[in-house]
Amino acid sequence: MKNLKENNVIIENMKTYEDLISQALKMLDFSYVPYSHFHVGAALLAKNGTVYTGCNIENSSFGATNCAERTAIFKAVSEGVKDFEAIAVVGGLNGKIEDFCPPCGICRQVMREFCNQDFKIILAKSPSDYKVYTLADLLPESFSL
Repeated sequence: MKNLKENNVIIENMKTYEDLISQALKMLDFSYVPYSHFHVGAALLAKNGTVYTGCNIENSSFGATNCAERTAIFKAVSEGVKDFEAIAVVGGLNGKIEDFCPPCGICRQVMREFCNQDFKIILAKSPSDYKVYTLADLLPESFSL
C-alpha cells in the first residue's frame, strides 16, 4: 500500500511538471527579445497552488533586462506570495527549443532568496522531455538568510 501511495505521488508530480512546462511554453510568445532573439518562458508553482508565469524582457541597456524566472518570482512576491514548490523553464533562439535552458546565476540566487534547497527546477524541451533538479543541485554551497 505504501509503494502504491508513493507511486501516486510520483505520477501526480509528473502531471504537475508537465502542466508547468506547458504553461512555460506558452510564455515564449510573450518574450520581448529584440536584441538576443532568445525567448525564455517560466511557470512558477507556489505552495498555495497558484502558478505565476513569466517571460524574459530585454532592454537596450542590457543591465535592465529581466529573465523569465525572475519575472515570475517578482510577480508572485509583488502579490505577497513567497513560498514556492517548483519552476519550469524553457527557452531557445527565435523561440525554437533545441536544448535545456538552465537559469542564470542571478536567477539562481533570487530563487535561493525565496526557496529552500529542495525547490524543484524543471528544465524542459517539451512536456514529455525534461530534467528535474533541486536548487541545491544548481546552486551548491549557497548563502541565504
